[in-house]
Amino acid sequence: MPNLNSAFSQIGRGFAAFLAPPAPDVIRFTVGQPDFDTPTPVVDAAISSLKRGETTYTRSQGSETLCQAVSEHLSKFDIDVDGNDVVIAPGCKQALLYSMMAVIEPGDEVLLLAPAWPSYDGMVKLLGGVPIHVPVHRPDYHPDIEALRNAVTLKTKAIIINSPNNPTGAVYTSSEIKQIVDLAVDSDLWILDDMIYSTLVWEGHSYTSPNSFDGGAERTLTIGGWSKGWAMTGWRLGWAAGPSEAMEAVKTCQASSATHVATFLMPAAEVALTLDKEISAMGDSFAERRLLFHEGVDSLPGVAAPMPEGAFYILADVSGTGMDDIEFATRALHEAKVQVIPGSLMIGGDNLVRMSYATSLEDLEEGIRRLRTWLNEII
Repeated sequence: MPNLNSAFSQIGRGFAAFLAPPAPDVIRFTVGQPDFDTPTPVVDAAISSLKRGETTYTRSQGSETLCQAVSEHLSKFDIDVDGNDVVIAPGCKQALLYSMMAVIEPGDEVLLLAPAWPSYDGMVKLLGGVPIHVPVHRPDYHPDIEALRNAVTLKTKAIIINSPNNPTGAVYTSSEIKQIVDLAVDSDLWILDDMIYSTLVWEGHSYTSPNSFDGGAERTLTIGGWSKGWAMTGWRLGWAAGPSEAMEAVKTCQASSATHVATFLMPAAEVALTLDKEISAMGDSFAERRLLFHEGVDSLPGVAAPMPEGAFYILADVSGTGMDDIEFATRALHEAKVQVIPGSLMIGGDNLVRMSYATSLEDLEEGIRRLRTWLNEII
């Protein structure tokens, strides 16, 4: 058999092994998706589009009306981008990959704030780039700006930011984003801004775009989508937006691969962007769960966790239990019947476990009860 691409021998599959459904009696704190149904008006719009026969090829970057709707949505976050500089992709991950393809060449270094979502590392390596993992501050998981500056070399091409953050739950301050923009301007770097959790921020915190600051808009590709904020994970709809020259490259990536997202989904995506009431209700529910879950996790024997500021994750330090993250996750699954994700699947995540509170209050309470009982028995 001919040889495979050697890059794949260096790339893992992130959290995939821990996202498979466990036995029915296991409480899952692993899956990063809303436990809500997709809003009914969105489903109805997709069905209506199907019934109208909107199943043929269409404009590759996405319909003009949907691209314009995304442009108007982004304007709420101080992101001024023309609808023609928006591409609708088959998921936020695909939009992120297109964006990387547009700006990264083999040998380029890309700064990641560690611990970072594993797919960033894999995508950079797929393109022949070199991921550089720069540890964040502990225990709040906010960027270490000085460490980022020290990590820049002549080979550095881009920095990827994700705020609100998966896996940490941190929301970077306006000052931190400005300092990242200043660093990017000084070193002539691209910024890939993954804003997928931008609608999921809690009291006292808000998403800040690099476009808000001088020099930011000309070097920032903004990537987002419908999965998290609109409970549409399986719809696979995302967007990329940015400077015209970069977006022409992104359009070429899409036209040369996926062609376009499913035609009948585009009207539904437009409808979703109008549903402020439904999205606010989801956010209120997650905000309530955040308080309950953090109180429970932070009170577990040997476990410490900062209050999450956005998204729907807690990244807890379990070193006080006498176990590393792999042992903790393995024993929690088999002995407590609770599934969590070990942080060492990410560079910089040793002795940490990621827990999602995107599940029912009943499961949150029962999972905490099980973990507390288990830890009290073994510590």
